[in-house]
Amino acid sequence: MTEQFLEIGKVVAVQGLKGEVRVEPWCDSVEFLCSFDELYFNKGKTPVNVEKSRPHKNVAVMKLEGVDTPEKAETLRGKILYMNRDDVELPAGTYFIRDLIGLSVEDADSGEVYGVLSEVTSTGANDVYHIKSGDNVYLIPAIPDVIEKTDIEGGKLLIHKMEGLFE
Repeated sequence: MTEQFLEIGKVVAVQGLKGEVRVEPWCDSVEFLCSFDELYFNKGKTPVNVEKSRPHKNVAVMKLEGVDTPEKAETLRGKILYMNRDDVELPAGTYFIRDLIGLSVEDADSGEVYGVLSEVTSTGANDVYHIKSGDNVYLIPAIPDVIEKTDIEGGKLLIHKMEGLFE
């Protein structure tokens, strides 16, 4: 089952005297994190309006509603921010990494099970999927020649085995 609220970042510091906080992004980019008008604390239970946000180096500087002093901002340090998946429309063929983790990786032709997708690494050119099988971890490129179908609801990732992938 997919989670409705996904971790998107962590408050790591106070910024200035007006209650702004610095948020480390746990998503694709600082710009993506800054695109939200509403985020959540407490695993989605506590909504908070984002009055304004801006990228600053590798973090987002955010002014959250009701946080107007450095002292109040300091109480948020270390807290995790969540996004509601309904607030994002992903392009076709794009998935939240959280939804991919745990998928059974199977051969699209033979049905052979290779393992479970345990991690995703971004390389720039394409993502690399880490497939755990027993004590072994195999790396496969997330490219159309390899990935046949991603079935989040069915819990499967169907692939075409390229020579040398599982050796």
